[in-house]
Amino acid sequence: MPKALVIVESPAKAKTIEKFLGKNHYVVKASVGHIRDLPKSRLGVDIDNNFEPEYINIRGKGPVIKDLKKEAKKATKVYLATDPDREGEAISWHLSYILGIDPKSQCRIEFNEITKDTIKKAIKKPRQINIDLVDAQQARRVLDRLLGYQISPILWQKIRRGLSAGRVQSVTTKLVCAREKEIEAFVPVEYWSLDLISEVDGCPVEFSFYGLDGQKLDLENEDQVNDIIEKIKASSILIKKIDTRTRKRTTVKPFTTSMLQQEAVNRLGFTTRKTMKIAQELYEGVDIKGEGTVGLISYIRTDSQRLSEEAKLSAKDFILDSYGQKYHSESKEKKAKGKSNSQDAHEAIRPTSVYRHPDDIKESLSKDQYKLYNLIWRRFVASQMSDALYENLSIEAQIDQYIFKASGSKQIFDGFTKVYNFYEREDKILPEIQVGDRFDVKEIDPQQHFTQPPARYTEASLVKTLEELGIGRPSTYAPTIGTILNRGYVEKEGASIKPTELGNIVTDILEENFEMLTDVDYTAQMESRLDQIEEGSEDWKHVVSESYAPLASSIKEAIENIEKINMDIETDEICELCGSNMVIKHGRFGKFMACKNYPECKNTKPIVEKIGVKCPKCGDGDIIVRKSKRGRVFYGCSNYPDCDFVEWKKPNGEVCPECGSYMVEKVTKKESKSVCSNKDCITNQKAKSK
Repeated sequence: MPKALVIVESPAKAKTIEKFLGKNHYVVKASVGHIRDLPKSRLGVDIDNNFEPEYINIRGKGPVIKDLKKEAKKATKVYLATDPDREGEAISWHLSYILGIDPKSQCRIEFNEITKDTIKKAIKKPRQINIDLVDAQQARRVLDRLLGYQISPILWQKIRRGLSAGRVQSVTTKLVCAREKEIEAFVPVEYWSLDLISEVDGCPVEFSFYGLDGQKLDLENEDQVNDIIEKIKASSILIKKIDTRTRKRTTVKPFTTSMLQQEAVNRLGFTTRKTMKIAQELYEGVDIKGEGTVGLISYIRTDSQRLSEEAKLSAKDFILDSYGQKYHSESKEKKAKGKSNSQDAHEAIRPTSVYRHPDDIKESLSKDQYKLYNLIWRRFVASQMSDALYENLSIEAQIDQYIFKASGSKQIFDGFTKVYNFYEREDKILPEIQVGDRFDVKEIDPQQHFTQPPARYTEASLVKTLEELGIGRPSTYAPTIGTILNRGYVEKEGASIKPTELGNIVTDILEENFEMLTDVDYTAQMESRLDQIEEGSEDWKHVVSESYAPLASSIKEAIENIEKINMDIETDEICELCGSNMVIKHGRFGKFMACKNYPECKNTKPIVEKIGVKCPKCGDGDIIVRKSKRGRVFYGCSNYPDCDFVEWKKPNGEVCPECGSYMVEKVTKKESKSVCSNKDCITNQKAKSK
């Protein structure tokens, strides 16, 4: 029996959708991403012919194309069901060209989630391919190709091969470099705090210095603090004013892509790349015990916080049944400021069914899938719940003419935090205190402080900044961060991201010769113009022409003006083969040692970073810092492969007093502490039980 053909991008999605539509009437195939693109070996854009792109079939996609053509030829109807965004629309457009389908025919279907009802509804409402969406993707692709393929070779020639420049990655690198310069230029400023400890009914109460004669006063030096202490040390503290207020903590909004990436970094310790990989798995479908394969979350690339009425009603029923009326709130959605219609085209990220509780399907999910699904599910439910309420108590006290303040807070209604309880918070309860009470000062605690420089970016804060500045789009944040890490422009130090020497050099060159490429406003305006193309109000080739023109002349000048940079660093280490000095070179996988006398002498060796600890396994080798293929730091023995000791956490040379195993450093957001490497050791069990 003839069947209709449905084409999606991924085999996982194809497998899920075919189960919903049934094999008797539909064949579902995957294009495995793009099937046509600009050629890799050359520019592929005819600048003199109004920036006409030259698309070719992607190498290696021959068998896929042949199979799709075969199925399309015998199909009663072909439906192009790629992702509901610019990239997905462009893939459908290329598929229509390859398969000879009229893009103006009713061939395109889209859906925001992969569930049986949604897919069956979508198949009944096909539409034309949206050429405006396609043109927005073409504009981005062509402009990125013009910049990358003409500026990157200059970096190869002047610094080294393998480098790249790009419209989004170069600005992102600049942000990291600029933050580091702020940190280096920061001058700490001294300031002081002054606390008084009193005791009320056996309970200590801490009053902090506020000001003088009712006015706020900053404590700037020790002499100023000592002068105040001298005047108040023999006095009692008088309660002048007590203020009790109810404060609400507004419920969280459902996830956009960037918000999901930020929360997954902060709450789960995931990288942005890992977050998007797992989210894609949850979206495309997971085999759930007793239910079969089903998409667990809605489409994962979105700037919208909107929710469908159906989703909100479902959440309302769940909340009323599970927690009661007082926990439900009629949400008042507001469109995010500065978001265009094109950006706000989809729903927020949410579970496809609120009744699919994370704990009920935990056995069907991997550990990381469960963590991310649990985060998304709780965020969605919480977004439809009531605000949390707190009672805040503010006490103003006085000694002589000096004002001190104490504060307390307790939660009086948990609201949305009953479900979204990822925040760490403890009530601070103050004892009964009345206006006019006097208390003796038990302790005076002056503390010297210094202002701190701005913090380095983390993946979460970098994503937040990119979104606020309008640089890139949800789908670009993770690959952009991955690119600048892989290129060696930035590196991670714990959770922090800092620029490398290479990153600073490349950024300086680009700023001096291609200012627009590293200009935040230019990049943000370009994103805005891509949105206008998508909305049909701009011609894509006109936008490319205007955006490219200022850079075209800079490219010619840069080839002549930029001097070749030698990043090799000569060392005192002598080459054992020829006696020349060894130099530190930068390669694709980082720094390494090479003979200065290259190419006559081709001696090379890795740079070994010792941590000053002997190997706990063989006792002879030194523990050295190594990196995995993904760039993650781990620790191994210098005697490898004779000794295969490896450890993700840093050994510190100490021995566990309980079991005799080696100790390692465990670093958390709050502290760094020494723990036993033996997970079954009693010391670790005690720590977990606390």
